[in-house]
Amino acid sequence: MSTLAERLLAGTGPVLDTAHGVIDRASFTQEVDAAARVLQAHGLGPGRIVAWLGLNSVAMLAQLLACERLGAVWMPLNWRLAPLELQQQLSHSGATLLLHDQAWTAAATALRCEPSADVLPTGDLMLVYTSGTTGQPKGALHTQAGMLANLDVAIDAQSLDATTRTLAVLPLFHVGGLCIQVLPTLAAGGVVRLHARFDADAWFDDVERWRPTTTLLVPAVMRALVEHPRWATADLSSLAFVNSGSQIVPRALIERFHARGVPVAQVYGATETGPVSIVLRPDEAMAHVGSVGRPARGVQVRLVDGEVQLRASNLARGYHRQPDDAAFAGGWFRTGDLARVDAEGFYRIVGRARELIISGGENIHPDEIEQIALADPAVAEAAAVGVADARWGEVPVLAVVVRAGRAVDEARLRASLEAALARFKQPRRIVVLDALPKTALGKVRRSALAQTLQG
Repeated sequence: MSTLAERLLAGTGPVLDTAHGVIDRASFTQEVDAAARVLQAHGLGPGRIVAWLGLNSVAMLAQLLACERLGAVWMPLNWRLAPLELQQQLSHSGATLLLHDQAWTAAATALRCEPSADVLPTGDLMLVYTSGTTGQPKGALHTQAGMLANLDVAIDAQSLDATTRTLAVLPLFHVGGLCIQVLPTLAAGGVVRLHARFDADAWFDDVERWRPTTTLLVPAVMRALVEHPRWATADLSSLAFVNSGSQIVPRALIERFHARGVPVAQVYGATETGPVSIVLRPDEAMAHVGSVGRPARGVQVRLVDGEVQLRASNLARGYHRQPDDAAFAGGWFRTGDLARVDAEGFYRIVGRARELIISGGENIHPDEIEQIALADPAVAEAAAVGVADARWGEVPVLAVVVRAGRAVDEARLRASLEAALARFKQPRRIVVLDALPKTALGKVRRSALAQTLQG
């Protein structure tokens, strides 16, 4: 079996393009060598965990490959988390060492490692904690074999090759930012333009000057771009497609990109799934707006009571310190997401099982309400949740955030909802909020929102 480093570092051409210049594969190999020496100097060996806190960088990627060389396990930390959350992950993981970039020196100094005597099995390479939208975050353990399998799945799903030029702006501490395009592009022989973090102006600058063929975005970033003054006139012609994922992508955002001639492909997956599991390929994107696509090559998908369950070679092997978690029972990962599949085999994610609103015995998917609300020109964000009701058990309530300089015409919004939804799905109230409560990853904290609206 080849290694991740062998797949990424084969050849001699350019591999990374950053604000500090172009790095070829020979130079990147030297970066990996240097990172390995640092880890060895700190006593890192097989099965030990090293945590990383910092922005996207060449050093970050080099550290991952250095861990592979030493048999160690790499654990990227989400710098958006609060110090207490970061400390909880460090404590739970048993990490031996925390390394960081200069920007996060102060934050890292306040954190401490609590090394465990346990040694992780040979083959474990990456430990990534989930966002914790429900309950405490869990650490998904990804093996070298699983990450290699994900390279092939992602390359196939996006037709990546040596001509691919990927503009990478999402954080690499997520499996999405790291494993959907960055690592697969390098493995395919392409070049990655790496931004330390997302900045809309920098994105437009590089799309026009560096001329990428693709880029990976999430809904919040897509919204920032389409609402930017440069959106209408920017030259997007180099983009063969953009990819998106991490949560349900509002149809209105997809249509804004399609109106500019840029197909929006999608990847459905999770921290535990590699993440490439169900894919809407670039050549399918225009004809299947709202779908997340069909199973990626080698991925098995089944719906059990509407829940998406997955079996594939790129799944995480399980949760750290929770080897018997029911989510992975029988080799199938239970995602907790609800979906529908059409006659052609295209899947549409309709919400989380725990987010399902059950009113008078009828199931209501929040997405049904939210997509209609988001089509309203005055609505920037929308979330529907169930609140307790003496007669019906619970009823849907819709919260919206209004675009700057606009006002919601509730009568118009009500008319749109009534035209598209059954009576029992109509939100009992429409509440305007300044902001929706969210996790550090930008996902709506629905339990907190329901508590707010219950009052």
